[in-house]
Amino acid sequence: MSSRIWKGIAVIVAVIAVAFVFQRLFGDKTEVGAVQVPDPVAVIGSGEDAVAVTAGGAVVRWWPLEEAPALPLLPLSEPPKGGHLAGPMLQQARVLGAAPPALRPYLAASHYGESGVDVETTSGIELRFGDASLAPQKWKAAAAILADPEITALDYVDLSAPARPAYGGSGHTLPPAP
Repeated sequence: MSSRIWKGIAVIVAVIAVAFVFQRLFGDKTEVGAVQVPDPVAVIGSGEDAVAVTAGGAVVRWWPLEEAPALPLLPLSEPPKGGHLAGPMLQQARVLGAAPPALRPYLAASHYGESGVDVETTSGIELRFGDASLAPQKWKAAAAILADPEITALDYVDLSAPARPAYGGSGHTLPPAP
């Protein structure tokens, strides 16, 4: 091959290399990513001062609460200053975050009592979780008891041992089926 052909090939390789470097340096830098919108599981406060809380305990101040479904109330008069729940409040948020979507409309409030995390349904039944460990299994046990056609009224469901839930009382009717 002649030197002229070699020079032509060298020029083509150089142009390709420059184009590659130019594309890497100045090409389209648009990255396609997903925006993760937090899923609120509870609310602190009421009215215009209300803020939502995620299952991980993060306070979401910008959540449009007037458009959101009714969320259970956490027993705080104002959100934590650091913007994140801790201790018993975080345990409550974790339990509420594990609630099955079909049961969420029937959850009114949560508190931390002698038995640990307690969730009150809109019909007044108290679901006693103990701590947030095994929350999904505890919610399955709660759903099974609440869906049992032979149980028509009760006051509490103790879910601290999800394989052996206990329940009792007859003061509150079960929430309507979804």
